[in-house]
Amino acid sequence: MTVVRIPTQLRPLTAGASEVTVEGRTVAEVLVALEAAHPGFTDRLHDEQGQLRRFVNVFVADEDIRFLDGLETPVLPDSTVSIVPAVAGG
Repeated sequence: MTVVRIPTQLRPLTAGASEVTVEGRTVAEVLVALEAAHPGFTDRLHDEQGQLRRFVNVFVADEDIRFLDGLETPVLPDSTVSIVPAVAGG
């Protein structure tokens, strides 16, 4: 099972859990499983074209998937996937 770390802003979708476990061989599969287990993630994480929103960062084992294979980045069973909202400020 893959551990998914949930940011504070999205924890209402997981009944307050900071981590949940789901199955999936790619980031896309993990996010589909996350949506199935905890409805509401797809609307928050994906745009109308099904791509990750600009302000959503996803990491697999501390590596940004934007520099790997995007949503097709492989996820090993013991990996940790972290959803991290972008932080902006001045």
